[in-house]
Amino acid sequence: MKSCFLTFLLSTLCCFSFAQEKEITDTMPPVEVKSVRSTARNPFSFIQLNKKSLDKLNTGVDLPFVLQQTPSLIASSDAGNGIGYTNWRIRGTDASRINLTINGIPFNDPESQGTFLVNIPDLVSSSQSIQVQRGVGSSTNGTGAFGGSIHIQTNSNDSSEYFTWLSGFGSFNSWRNTMIYQSGLLKHDWIFQLRGSMIGSDGYVDRARTDLISGMASVRKLFKNRDFRFNLITGKEKTYAAWFGINRETLDSNRRFNPAGTDQPGTPYENETDNYHQTHYQFFWNEHTRKHWTLGSTLFLTTGKGYFEQYKSNQNWASYGLNPIVIGTDTTRSSDLIRQLWLDNKFYGIQFNAQYQKNQYRLNIGSTLNRYDGKHFGDVIQTKSPNTSPNFRWYNLDAQKTEAATFVKAERSYPSGWNIFGDAQIRYVNYIIHGFRNNPTIVSDNKYLFFNPKVGISYMQSQWKYYASYARGAKEPNRDDFEASTKDQPRAEKLNDFELGLSYQTPLFGLDINGYYMIYKDQLVLNGRVNDVFAYARTNIPQSFRRGVEISARINITPTLIFQSNVTFSQNKALDYTEFIDDYDAGIQQAYFYSTTNLAFSPSVMANGSLEWNMNKSMTLSWMSRYVGHQYLDNTTDPFKRLDPFFINDFRLDATFMKRKKIKWTGYVLINNIFSEEYEPNGYTYSYISGGNLYRERFYYPMATIHGMIGMKFNWNRR
Repeated sequence: MKSCFLTFLLSTLCCFSFAQEKEITDTMPPVEVKSVRSTARNPFSFIQLNKKSLDKLNTGVDLPFVLQQTPSLIASSDAGNGIGYTNWRIRGTDASRINLTINGIPFNDPESQGTFLVNIPDLVSSSQSIQVQRGVGSSTNGTGAFGGSIHIQTNSNDSSEYFTWLSGFGSFNSWRNTMIYQSGLLKHDWIFQLRGSMIGSDGYVDRARTDLISGMASVRKLFKNRDFRFNLITGKEKTYAAWFGINRETLDSNRRFNPAGTDQPGTPYENETDNYHQTHYQFFWNEHTRKHWTLGSTLFLTTGKGYFEQYKSNQNWASYGLNPIVIGTDTTRSSDLIRQLWLDNKFYGIQFNAQYQKNQYRLNIGSTLNRYDGKHFGDVIQTKSPNTSPNFRWYNLDAQKTEAATFVKAERSYPSGWNIFGDAQIRYVNYIIHGFRNNPTIVSDNKYLFFNPKVGISYMQSQWKYYASYARGAKEPNRDDFEASTKDQPRAEKLNDFELGLSYQTPLFGLDINGYYMIYKDQLVLNGRVNDVFAYARTNIPQSFRRGVEISARINITPTLIFQSNVTFSQNKALDYTEFIDDYDAGIQQAYFYSTTNLAFSPSVMANGSLEWNMNKSMTLSWMSRYVGHQYLDNTTDPFKRLDPFFINDFRLDATFMKRKKIKWTGYVLINNIFSEEYEPNGYTYSYISGGNLYRERFYYPMATIHGMIGMKFNWNRR
């Protein structure tokens, strides 16, 4: 199957390899990306990776591991090696509070608000640039940005004809193959691009195997002052479950153990897998007018469907709507079973952008209207109950979410170097949920209207830049938060973000310092509380804050030796926090109050460093390091429930084997965690009282010890 796919792709590319020699010089920027990104003039902290940087980091791992050297970001992986399900945090903030767009189109799941890039793997191979903003930043499309926003651009103005083949193999039977072809400018000014990718791995964690396949097709039509583009991005993943974590005793004795599938007696259940297929359809129309305006419109549709299959032991049939079996005096009410939890959803919408620039004035207007239709259903595909038909459906629930938003960004620059920035967004959300798997009778219909202003000022002179900004963010709760009675519904989260920074850049030295103070109101956190429908859900806490300083430096020690580093020092606190612990002896929950405590998963120190030596024109050696300080698994600052700090070092050798006019062969050797550090960047905890004793359970997601990857890249360019 896999070899047939690659053969088909390669033959397709060959059929279209006869492009015109003619090329165009197209300076039209992609309006849809420009509308959500910050520029050097803007008073926000961000980092931008260009195509050359992304190509070097692109080894088949998921995006969080591509970006893990950027400031204040921590990446983790269920399988332990960055392939499959991965996660990230920026400034201690989880993925549901990090806004992600692809060509200006929202990517976050509308219900969980998470970012599941495993659904469209190897997107980096089609990316032209990625901007990572930290903090609230400027207005964007989609869910509110608290920790940061990440804007991926796949749309390119390049009109050359080229073919690229990427291949690699590494530890844990990890491998990747990617082919990319762009036609160049064809007759009537058409350009198209195709990409096909396959990635697989057995994972560091036992049975955490991953089988990923993805592709992208892009067609572009050029006119005199306008262009049209259609993108199709699709991916299919099959991943063995590895998200349950292991306790401390197992971590010490067998850190690669995977409890998934062990409900089945004997050997673990073979098909305890997540299966999902997602496709993105994107239509863009951009136009330059003669009066300093650039206009853009976008239509998009994202479809997704898949299931998680699971073996469950000793399940009560009543909870699945099944009747007991009565034979004589014997009554059977439970048995082992196999179930599938399904999602079937559509996310679609339209966006408009208008940008004006004349002399020192710039105006950016954006609006979006989108709709999400989600179906949640579950099938029991095997049980010992005789009154169960194959694929018996025990729940079938749906949800709808509608969003309308408009933002206006205005700038005024002065010859003296000053730049004034203003940004205002109005966002409306209506989220309707028709029940939950464990509480199907709960129906919620929640409406939100957010006003999110941002203002800032910057000064640029010679190599210096100074800036200050204020940005307000607000976001609705996610799906799980609403699993509560109508009297116990969660409130929206709000954030006031103050940023102050300076930058100094020369060819030999660069320094960026950014300070931030993020004040939350009604932040949603887990505190162990059981709500009215006996569900553990996040609870609003009145006040919390994050404050810190981010420092980035670059030193060209010699023309061939470059050192880069970034470090974050921060305080992350919750005020007036109450923890709830189940007391099984008394049948109640005990409450414990903390006036000030540390926020979970928010280390006070994070640092990255790299040293790059360009030995000659064809060989480069790189050493990369990452340090993350103590993280707490919950918000109680209990040393017992704390993740140890870790310091990781990676080594990389890049070499060019052949470089001719049109052909270039390159290769790399990458060794990750070269000192084989045993570390865990993620986990969870819960506590309970039983028999008069307090028990504090801890679970961890271990990362791989020393492992490596060897890869090559072939590139042919007609230019």
